[in-house]
Amino acid sequence: MYGSRGAGVRSSAMVLGAALLIAGCSSGDGDGKNRGAGAKITQQPKETDPFWVNPDGNAARQVAAYEKAGKDADAERIRRIAEQPTGEWIGPENPEQEARGYTEAADKADRTALLVLYNIPHRDCGQYSQGGAADGNAYRAWIDGVAAGIEDRSATVILEPDAVLHLVDGCTPDEFHEERYDLLKGAIGKLKSLKNTKVYLDAGNAGWGHPDQIFEPLKWAGIDQADGFSVNVSNFYTTEDSIAYGKQLSAKVGGKHFVVDTSRNGNGPYDGGAQDERWCNPPGRALGEPPTTKTSDPLVDAYLWVKRPGESDGECKGGPKAGQWWSAYALKLAKAGK
Repeated sequence: MYGSRGAGVRSSAMVLGAALLIAGCSSGDGDGKNRGAGAKITQQPKETDPFWVNPDGNAARQVAAYEKAGKDADAERIRRIAEQPTGEWIGPENPEQEARGYTEAADKADRTALLVLYNIPHRDCGQYSQGGAADGNAYRAWIDGVAAGIEDRSATVILEPDAVLHLVDGCTPDEFHEERYDLLKGAIGKLKSLKNTKVYLDAGNAGWGHPDQIFEPLKWAGIDQADGFSVNVSNFYTTEDSIAYGKQLSAKVGGKHFVVDTSRNGNGPYDGGAQDERWCNPPGRALGEPPTTKTSDPLVDAYLWVKRPGESDGECKGGPKAGQWWSAYALKLAKAGK
């Protein structure tokens, strides 16, 4: 029912070092079509895809490893992932350094950083991506760190996948609801005080329920202050169904715009196995539409790859921990992609 969100447990110092390295080597106006063995990972055309491509992400490293091993066909398949901008999930320990590293690298490449904030207390209801900040004060301090790292640089933020949804579906205990609404509203206010930051509050997906169930909670969480909402994060519902869901919801929250995670929805949702784990590393899925702001729909601000294709949903179906790179799954996604 839900998509597992975790970005993996990584050393913040390593992430910072990588981000600073990226800032020094990231290319500017590449066309994203540089093919062949040894080809560098470049940026997509800014007019259609203004978001930053991380030239040193897991997929890019896998491309290099396959090329070194002489597996050129596999390298080209994974390049389909590596050359697209994907969400950078900010870790819990050094939010300011990470946010600064990613936004500086994006700024150097004349692009916008796509950041995912996933650290709300009592996150994921004890499932594969459980965790989050220790308490409300810790979360507020973490958001302050993210904001300090972004400063006036261009950033688009996906705020707390599933946080509102889990208030609605009964997954998050009642005693945490009031605080969560307050934390989300505060986070939106803090991030929107920045000069060039857009914020999309997560609003679930096309398969969990009906917009009537979530529109008021979104209002309580501060959607009126945000630029809009996100749908289908880390999930597999088709773009068509996701847009239909988003439009119904938009009509109930003042016509807010929205973004759709198309990272792995090329073949739609998986309908086999247990209902409660159809979202967890389902077989037979495919990459969806590449990220772009040219969606041909005035309410849809962008198709985004919020979930990084090739990273596990959790320890199910033979996968590693949530957020860890899984090359075999990545290859299957790329082979089946559009």
